[in-house]
Amino acid sequence: MSDRLINDGLKYFIVFLWLVANAGYFTQVFLTYESDTYFYIRFLIGPGLSIAKACGAVLNLNSMLILLPVCRNLISFFRGSCETNHLCRRSVRRQLDKNLTFHKTVAYTICVLSITHTVAHFFNFRILYDHFRNVNQDQQYGNQIALANKLRENVYPAEGWINPVRGDNPDLGGGLPLIEQGVIQIAGWSGVVLCLVLILMFSSATEFIRRSYFETFWITHHLFVFYFAMILVHGAGGIIRSQINLVAHDISVCKDIPNQWGVDPRCPEPVFKDGSPASWKWCVAPIFLYILERCIRFFRSTQAVVLSKVVKHPSKVLELQMKKKGFKSLPGQYIFLKCPSISRVQWHPFTLTSCPEEDHFSVHIRTVGDWTCELAKVMGANKDASVDTDNLPTVAVDGPFGTASIDIFKYQAAICVGAGIGVTPFASILKSIWLKSVNNESVLKLKKVYFFWICPDTNAFEWFSEMLDAIEKHMAEQGRADFLQYNIYLTRGWNNKQAKNIYLQEEEETDAITGLQQKTHYGRPQWDTIFQTIGQENPGKSIGVFFCGPKILSGVLHKVSNAQSNIGGNGAKFFYNKENF
Repeated sequence: MSDRLINDGLKYFIVFLWLVANAGYFTQVFLTYESDTYFYIRFLIGPGLSIAKACGAVLNLNSMLILLPVCRNLISFFRGSCETNHLCRRSVRRQLDKNLTFHKTVAYTICVLSITHTVAHFFNFRILYDHFRNVNQDQQYGNQIALANKLRENVYPAEGWINPVRGDNPDLGGGLPLIEQGVIQIAGWSGVVLCLVLILMFSSATEFIRRSYFETFWITHHLFVFYFAMILVHGAGGIIRSQINLVAHDISVCKDIPNQWGVDPRCPEPVFKDGSPASWKWCVAPIFLYILERCIRFFRSTQAVVLSKVVKHPSKVLELQMKKKGFKSLPGQYIFLKCPSISRVQWHPFTLTSCPEEDHFSVHIRTVGDWTCELAKVMGANKDASVDTDNLPTVAVDGPFGTASIDIFKYQAAICVGAGIGVTPFASILKSIWLKSVNNESVLKLKKVYFFWICPDTNAFEWFSEMLDAIEKHMAEQGRADFLQYNIYLTRGWNNKQAKNIYLQEEEETDAITGLQQKTHYGRPQWDTIFQTIGQENPGKSIGVFFCGPKILSGVLHKVSNAQSNIGGNGAKFFYNKENF
């Protein structure tokens, strides 16, 4: 367990603080509504009042938090996108990479709290409606029926009412009178809208919808505007009232003699005041930050982008080379790309494969989905002929944004694992290392890179192997041949003819598939053995593990990083980082 704390200790601590904040605030509000201030309304309703209000209060807390993780510019600022690494330590910045995971966790919490809050108020309002109509009162209040009757009669003056149900329309029939009395309240109709918005947002946020019907996801997720509008007005009606004359009106005495209120000097008529809305106190600041975030995004998306080159690579990989005035990036960062001729609302994230030292920025895109296939089509890359750069569509770019990979230069050794097109972040990093070495820039803290590329078929190697070959030769010329140790794994995709060719060229200096000096491995890596060997080669060092690829392999690498780390002694420590965008 102690080794897990290297990668997960701070995460557990942050989650613990969040849970404590939720539990603490829930308890505080629950006890507030269990106090004498709310005795009479609680007498009418029961414990459902305190439960509903406590859930509503924690909803406000989480509604404040849910916008912050999706403020990409704010996250990138702290993450190091603006070269502000001194603002937070590396271990803290690594937690910022889990922003979308936290966003989803908060969203699930909001849904659970909303269900509890709504169900509790359903029962609460039904009880208040029956109280107003004087139905089932003996069953509800027993020997305290006199107090219930008094609270029903005590409607005027305005400061005397406690039951927000003020009328009935039996002509509607069925349960419609109850529904009518609910929705005419501000809290009622705004609550209905809130529930509908949450249902639409939650149901359309599944991975299947996001991948197959992105525009549906995008449109429904932007209903959050209505969510926050409704949550700000939800409590404006102030229908849960508190008593303000507790000193003059002693509840311990007066609750037993309701017929003597206003007669007995110890029991003047109770005076109540409307509840005050509290949601705005929690939500105004994050709403302002998010509006600022969207303004920054809009401004950057309107800046002109020049598509300087489109390159078709094997394995259905499309490379876009672009230029944009004032664009500055760090190795491993990513951008959001929009092609208005395909869709005016769809923005898709892609890791930069260029490095800051180049005069352009580029992305490599695997054409596997509807949008990427359409992009290849409008770019003219779906034809055998060369791409005509004179008739390229316009594109918009937002970013760059920071990711885990930019921290690679903070470690003495690094393990980079890319699966398929997940190799793209490391293209930028390896290029940057190469060019820094060519230009004889300052000595890097990073002394050793272990690069693992896992591909499903032989064609996937072609577009990236040329750069690896150039780096390999350059490092050998610099006397640093051991700086980069790369391992390429082919998991499937070879036929009998290729297998025979591989066997015949086994003794050759270069690999039969990639043309590189390092031979290709066939099958899947044995990660426990690999990490153990690397740990023995780097005793006492902090080793950054950087991964971009499928979720299943991410879980394997995360577990191996924990298992092979050694907090005490001279063992190596593996710090796991995953690309999230």
